[in-house]
Amino acid sequence: MMFSRSAERADALLRRLGPALPSASPGSHPPVVLIDGRSGSGKSELATALAERWPGPVTLVRLDDIYPGWDGLDAASAHVHDHLLASSAPRWQRHDWVTDTGAEWASIDPALPLIVEGIGSLSRQNAALATLRVWVELDDATRKQRALARDGEAYAPHWERWAAQERAFIAREHPRALADVVFTEDDDPDPRR
Repeated sequence: MMFSRSAERADALLRRLGPALPSASPGSHPPVVLIDGRSGSGKSELATALAERWPGPVTLVRLDDIYPGWDGLDAASAHVHDHLLASSAPRWQRHDWVTDTGAEWASIDPALPLIVEGIGSLSRQNAALATLRVWVELDDATRKQRALARDGEAYAPHWERWAAQERAFIAREHPRALADVVFTEDDDPDPRR
């Protein structure tokens, strides 16, 4: 059921992007979509659905692959700006969660549309470089249940530590206010905002 809602939301985002989709004119910048929201809100499912429905090749980057450890939300947000959005040679560095070190760098094709999903993607600095900014919201109890069901015991001891970083980021950057589209638990999957 959640995937069905994600699919409907993805279709609504594609309709909203409309003319920006298959970069009609040579030299134009391909669309950049930032999907942000707190842990367990459904942003990963939405990003997957959006990438699957995109009319042509698209790059999907997940901040879960970039966060440099459990205290790395702000560093990943800056990484998105410095290495993906503002760089003439966009790339990102994978974090190895087992060794807790930076791993290989992955280059992305700057001619392809880009979807970046994860808490921290929708900062003021990053929002200025995006075509479409999305905030996904869900109540705290449901988010926690979903996140712990997904990531299990690996995440449980870090839940509050991570939530504190989310709260600090939200208080400083106001990503919901920066969003062009806000999805909430009870919304119509085709928001008009």
